[in-house]
Amino acid sequence: MSVIRLTSVSKSFGSLRAVDDISLEVNKGEMVALVGADGAGKTTTIRMLCGIVAADSGDISVCGYDIRKQGSEAKNRIGYLSQRFSLYPDLTIDENIEFFAEIHQVAEFRERREQLLEFTRLTPFRSRFAENLSGGMKQKLALACTLIHTPEVIFLDEPTAGVDPVSRRDFWKILSSLLKTGITIFMTTPYLDEAERCSRVAMMNEGRILVADTPQNLKALMKGVLIELVCPDIRSAFALLKAEGVCKEVQAFGDRLNIVVENETKGLKKVRDLLKVNSIIVSDHRVITPSLENVFISLLSEGPVTKEQMEGVGK
Repeated sequence: MSVIRLTSVSKSFGSLRAVDDISLEVNKGEMVALVGADGAGKTTTIRMLCGIVAADSGDISVCGYDIRKQGSEAKNRIGYLSQRFSLYPDLTIDENIEFFAEIHQVAEFRERREQLLEFTRLTPFRSRFAENLSGGMKQKLALACTLIHTPEVIFLDEPTAGVDPVSRRDFWKILSSLLKTGITIFMTTPYLDEAERCSRVAMMNEGRILVADTPQNLKALMKGVLIELVCPDIRSAFALLKAEGVCKEVQAFGDRLNIVVENETKGLKKVRDLLKVNSIIVSDHRVITPSLENVFISLLSEGPVTKEQMEGVGK
């Protein structure tokens, strides 16, 4: 059952086409990540789903309600955690949750508040003012406020951006626990390692969804053998391999290169020979499993994946 549905949705701001004819469905109980670079259209998409921004064209439904015609009914069933910390710094944790309970007209909120404080492990800090919380604790508080009215769907816009690694891990534990209650989670994230934890991932660029599928199926889109190279002059090696075209793809990751070749033995020999002629020696290499980051970088050069390509995955 589709809890979220976008059909041919577009949105422009002046001459900027922020979202370009996207379609996507999310089923009940799924956690789906929308990933892409800054400016890809992720936040605009999530704001349209929440009814904050109106689409120029296309249809959007959440929990069976048309956002354009039945926005109030839909909003009663959703929770939204924005990129910016939008709670009140001069209120305590308890007071912030109470305030959002009143906004959502939750009369008997105290038991629910206790559950959420325990769930987010904020009980010991309930009297602390929001302005004195760490980044990770602020996000936990924002999530508690988002959940106070027991929504069916929650929209999270880059919830762990700028949060330390330990807090990110704790936040994801909370999300995993939430999924067990049957809630549907739709989120944007700049972290592709986080997206791998989701049931499906939609990759977005320049307002368009390139592909949407499970992390496993997305990784299967990479054709050929992926090899990680270690060599002393990464920049020169990258430029040389790009220019000469001896491998299908070359991607730079810090102090390493990832190359895609048709055949490990033959492809690696061509690469080594080219680099050696140019006084660049490969000190180490290994075959690696593609990550979502590898797939995304590859798709940026190829454009949206066709239905026929997806049907061929795994065959």
